[in-house]
Amino acid sequence: MYNEVNMTRRTLVGISLVAMLVMVLLLLVKEAAAPSAPKVTAPTKSAPRTTQPKATTFDKTQFSTTDPSSPWVVVNKQHPLSPIDYTPNDLMPVGNGQQMRAEAATALKTMFSDAQAGGYTLVADSGYRSYSTQVSTYNSEVKAYGQAKADSESARPGYSEHQTGWAVDIGADGCHVADCFGDLPAGQWVQANSYKYGFIWRYTSDNTDVTGYRAEAWHFRYIGAALAAEMHKEGITTLEQFFNISGGPNYN
Repeated sequence: MYNEVNMTRRTLVGISLVAMLVMVLLLLVKEAAAPSAPKVTAPTKSAPRTTQPKATTFDKTQFSTTDPSSPWVVVNKQHPLSPIDYTPNDLMPVGNGQQMRAEAATALKTMFSDAQAGGYTLVADSGYRSYSTQVSTYNSEVKAYGQAKADSESARPGYSEHQTGWAVDIGADGCHVADCFGDLPAGQWVQANSYKYGFIWRYTSDNTDVTGYRAEAWHFRYIGAALAAEMHKEGITTLEQFFNISGGPNYN
């Protein structure tokens, strides 16, 4: 009887184990058959797109280089004024009995005011000069020094920047229309800062072959703030070089 009971128990245990194994196998098969969950990946952050600013090219066609009423007009021994006896129509006083074109006059007064605030007193020695005045000025130079020297430092009538109303000779501290202006702190201030007001130091010692004139520390030419800033940025000191216009010491 005891053996029969043990056999029965063993049989039941075996059946239970088999049943458990079957259940485990069924679970494994079910999991294997079930679709796997999609793999979720964190979105990749792409580097922000940077837009490079487009390089802007200075527009050299904004104003004429031949029209005497233009602030960009190029006047030299190769390029006279047209008409030869041109007279501007908007002259304004700039002190000391001198006149300039309205736009240039306003800029000059601002520059003089800022110079005064910095301790420098400037004066306009010569602004606009008419054709007839230039006749007298040039002839006086020829009579005093001869034509060759006169041509190196005084424009013939119709070839002078002063006749446009855009040019001015500046003096200070007892130095007027003379080389000493470049040695004065006031003169050096003008040479270093005039571009901020739309002026350029027109005749320097390193560009005489281009402009056709000897260095004139006192002669400044209004061309407008935009062009003056661009020329300063590019390190170009003459209108001839900037606009690729002929110049030189010989008259056409």
